[in-house]
Amino acid sequence: MNRINWTELKPQIQQVGRLSLPAILTQITTIAMQYIDSAMVGALGANASAAIGLVSSTTWLLSGTIYAVSAGFSVQVAHQIGGNHDKKARDVVRHGIASALVVSAVLCLIGLLISHPLPGWLGGAQKIRRNATLYFMMFAIMLPFSQLNSLMSSFLQCSGDMVTPSILNAVMCVLDVIFNALLIPVFGVMGAGMGTMLACAVISLTGAWFCCVRNPRLRLRRKEKTVFDAKILKTAFKIGVPVAVQEIAMNSAMVAATMLIAPLGSIAIAVTAEGLCYMPGYGIGSAATTLVGRSYGAGNYKLAKRYGNICIAMGAVLMAITGGLMMIFCPFVFSILTPDPQVRSFATEVLRIELLAEPFFGASIVAAGALRGTGDTFVPSLLNLGSIWVIRLGLAVLLITPLGLRGMWIAMAIELCIRGLLLLYRQHTSKYYKIS
Repeated sequence: MNRINWTELKPQIQQVGRLSLPAILTQITTIAMQYIDSAMVGALGANASAAIGLVSSTTWLLSGTIYAVSAGFSVQVAHQIGGNHDKKARDVVRHGIASALVVSAVLCLIGLLISHPLPGWLGGAQKIRRNATLYFMMFAIMLPFSQLNSLMSSFLQCSGDMVTPSILNAVMCVLDVIFNALLIPVFGVMGAGMGTMLACAVISLTGAWFCCVRNPRLRLRRKEKTVFDAKILKTAFKIGVPVAVQEIAMNSAMVAATMLIAPLGSIAIAVTAEGLCYMPGYGIGSAATTLVGRSYGAGNYKLAKRYGNICIAMGAVLMAITGGLMMIFCPFVFSILTPDPQVRSFATEVLRIELLAEPFFGASIVAAGALRGTGDTFVPSLLNLGSIWVIRLGLAVLLITPLGLRGMWIAMAIELCIRGLLLLYRQHTSKYYKIS
């Protein structure tokens, strides 16, 4: 058995920490936007909060597609920068911006078309459907800005700049509070969506300026001619499509789960609260994609795998800690999200069931990010899909009838543990790390 070289390992762990912390803050600000909307709308009553909770799983579905587009191009940027091919990295940036704006425009149109019937499809009560429609409509209009923000953040992170996206997303939260305070008293739940949209628009355009004008490696030069390169799009398609299918199918499963539990009450806020726990995992996953991708692009496959393993261990430990903290403080969190004491009590109970699986969930999130850095997205996507559709929903159907909402969260906890083990196995056996 090989001995651990701590002298060599220590700086690598520090490097993961330096990149992870800003990325974690970025992810926390993402979920904080939902907290802000839910908390500020909560003053209008339980039905107002339930309206946002009802469509949250669908917003994640569309956001997942946006994320997949960003992944398809940002992984290529990481590879090119790792190989010191800055010109090629800028070519990827140009292709990414054009492609992403087209995709997000299509998603925006789809979102607007389904905004009216969506709450009914999800089984929402009649009294919350109008507000849910208005909030989702604002989200749909925001999609091009969300896509731009996701893309610019990913490009900056893959260039090694984790600080700028973190600061910008923190500012976005502040702007969200300001805009919400101005708009919610006038427009109600729709005002929360409008506030988020305006905040995202400001930050996405600012992020584009930092990436395309200020970043020394990615800033676009006027003298460089843009030539269409089908290979860039083909590679983005190869990386992004499995991620997109995974995100769509996984979030579709969340929509299906919402349809199962919506008739049982407005307990969907438990999903919003749990999001604060797994955001650190997604932050470290972003760092894993960057570090693995740049090492992979440089041809150092052994280092790429080591960075992946370090990130996975850190993600599992950190999410175990955040899960434990949420176990203790979730009653306080729910007091912010809803004024209904009965909803608070039951949400606390079911969330604590799911929090037991947080370390495995963290391992699955970060392992997927590490594998994405190598371009290995197809098999991890299949593992994620099989886990959530077969195990989670299958168990949920069996357990909801005898156990009610508790059955849904028990099914979720079991599935997350299995998913973590599957992704750990893929990280250990992936052939992408062995390419020479």
